[in-house]
Amino acid sequence: MPPPAHRRRRTAVTAATAAALALGAGALTLTDTGGVVTATAALTSASSDTSDAPAGARVAERLDRGVVSVGGPDGNLVTWRLLGGDDPATAFNVYRDGELITPEPLTGATNHLDPDAPAGAAYTVAAVVGGQEQPPSAPSLAFADGHLDVPLDRPEGGSVNGSAYTYEANDASVGDLDGDGRYEIVLKWDPTNAKDNSQSGHTGPVLIDAYTLDGTRLWRIDLGANIRAGAHYTQFQVYDYDGDGSAEVAMKTADGTRDGEGTVIGDAGADHRNSGGYVLSGPEYLTVFEGATGRALDTADYAPGRGNVADWGDNYGNRVDRFLAGTAYLDGENPSMVFSRGYYTRAVIAAWDFRDGELTRRWVFDSDDPGNGAYAGQGFHSLSVADADGDGRDEVMFGAAAVDDDGTGLWETGHGHGDALHVGDFVPDRPGLEVYGVGENTASPDAWLADAATGDVLWTLGSGNDNGRGVAGDVWAGSPGAEFWSSSVSGLRDTDGDEVGPKPGSANFLVWWDGDGSRELLDGTRIDEYDPDGSTRLLDGEGVASNNGTKATPALSGDILGDWREEVVWRTADNTALRIYSTPHETDLRVPTLVHDTQYRVALAWQNTAYNQPPHPSFALGDTAAEGAGAPWPDIRHP
Repeated sequence: MPPPAHRRRRTAVTAATAAALALGAGALTLTDTGGVVTATAALTSASSDTSDAPAGARVAERLDRGVVSVGGPDGNLVTWRLLGGDDPATAFNVYRDGELITPEPLTGATNHLDPDAPAGAAYTVAAVVGGQEQPPSAPSLAFADGHLDVPLDRPEGGSVNGSAYTYEANDASVGDLDGDGRYEIVLKWDPTNAKDNSQSGHTGPVLIDAYTLDGTRLWRIDLGANIRAGAHYTQFQVYDYDGDGSAEVAMKTADGTRDGEGTVIGDAGADHRNSGGYVLSGPEYLTVFEGATGRALDTADYAPGRGNVADWGDNYGNRVDRFLAGTAYLDGENPSMVFSRGYYTRAVIAAWDFRDGELTRRWVFDSDDPGNGAYAGQGFHSLSVADADGDGRDEVMFGAAAVDDDGTGLWETGHGHGDALHVGDFVPDRPGLEVYGVGENTASPDAWLADAATGDVLWTLGSGNDNGRGVAGDVWAGSPGAEFWSSSVSGLRDTDGDEVGPKPGSANFLVWWDGDGSRELLDGTRIDEYDPDGSTRLLDGEGVASNNGTKATPALSGDILGDWREEVVWRTADNTALRIYSTPHETDLRVPTLVHDTQYRVALAWQNTAYNQPPHPSFALGDTAAEGAGAPWPDIRHP
């Protein structure tokens, strides 16, 4: 069956979109060429300028300062972005309610504690470049009690095949949907009868919403009866794929999916569910939606199709519907989207470009193709993306295997399927990046560290266990580089795999929260600082809940506002809001916003994929901070 007729180019900017673009922009130019209206927003100099960036630099978002004010017992901590497009020598003035409160421009870390702040104070910052003050930023977001609530429009529940359900806010992502330099939130609503692929049963439909940070709902997409609800079915990507300055949203769709304007994709009346609630027949699509409106821009057949269900490892519908998704700079400059199917046996990865309003397939990697057989069964419950071989183009890090930027196999370890995957510069004194894997395959090591470029295994730990959890990150300054730990392996391990201390009390997420370069432990609704003699509690989230059952993950965690430290987004326990926490701690480390490191930025895009994992930048922040060196300056340009 051919894909539905949604192959329409973006032909206009709506009045609402133009107005939204104009807010916070220095100028908005509308150019009409042959009926195609192009909007060009010139943000004020409070945002970044990469006019001198080389042509080969990666395209990245043009963001504003993201100023936040976090209330605490010592006053208000004001933090803001140092942008990848800034002159590295940029200094800043800080204003409270229009009055300058810094006696001289700040040249260090992009935070300022205001101990005498009155209630309700609003802050702006102004960059100072070459001694000249630039226009001020947008006013700060107030985190009066350490957090900001984004109100949600919780959907009504229902019943399907005798199974009643309500809705819970689940995974989230961010993107600049309207081109104003500010992030909006894209949120998945899961029905409470969502199922693991191994479980039969009908589920309610999955819904995808977009919200501004003041809680305005921009649109809602209903994926319909033919997309089952569960952690492995819907992976959504939010990114500016066509370079027009506004993000798109991409995901797998099916007959009956209704876009943000109410238009139905495919056959509105089709119901392909079998008696067990599985969807094992009918067309499958990949759709790109406009970020500002939720309107379907283009739809293509999903690759690969399911074919013979039993070819994926079972015949009842579990392993055929194991999907992963990500975003990668496969050409070294522009982002592409990556969607896959299967990892227990056959594994197929398809890369797509979205340019000029149309989806085109860049390449497909199939473990069934000649010469690729060793890649079967090497995928994890998540993926990562990184420039593994240092050639300027990204690879798809699929678990115990990597696929090169051109869609050919790069390497495989043969260690098989696993749960947790981490890719970063974990061993700073050796060149390149490393991959840490935690395996479910009882015939292989429980945990291993490999060279990201070659797959050469540097060390392995344990064997014979289904090792379900594991983390890599620099959580302790007492050991150079990153530390590694996992459920079935004793102790905290150093870069050589040697035991250097007791394991942390959790093996889940990580977060940069306090002021140093080491990372903290994020688990459930709390943040802890690791110490071999006993961890210290830094935050207990109040009135919030974690997601995904025992995985206990946040809706999202990453550097989405303020300086380089990371925010944590949890849903409130009653599902009426997303509660964003931002750090109240001062820092003296001057680091460009992590989202202008493109490995980190695409990690925020794939974070919602299956078993969520924390983002890692392309550099070792902890060690560069400890040595007094600055983080590497991003090599980016703007659309």
